[in-house]
Amino acid sequence: MFSENNTVQQHLTALLRRERENSLMQPILYTRVTLVYDVPDAHLKAGDTAFYIDDVPMRVGESGAVLEVFNALGESIAVVAVPISAIAPLRADHIPAVRLAEPTI
Repeated sequence: MFSENNTVQQHLTALLRRERENSLMQPILYTRVTLVYDVPDAHLKAGDTAFYIDDVPMRVGESGAVLEVFNALGESIAVVAVPISAIAPLRADHIPAVRLAEPTI
């Protein structure tokens, strides 16, 4: 049961983080992936999907991934760079969902 202080989004975020930590499979370039946590600067939420379009290798620290995000009509709405730990491969037991995009100012 969810407590009053927790939201469904927090539970989804925790689940996706745990899944990422337990997964040995790395995302594959040019495939759809899911975000493991929110990316507030890009108005993206954990559970959103994107295409993994490029690697960002780092000499020190965590490598990154460049993602292209599309709306429900297939129109590109953002290209963002995130740490590789922010994404996970899609799985057969994931169910896509639709949410309203946050307005940009």
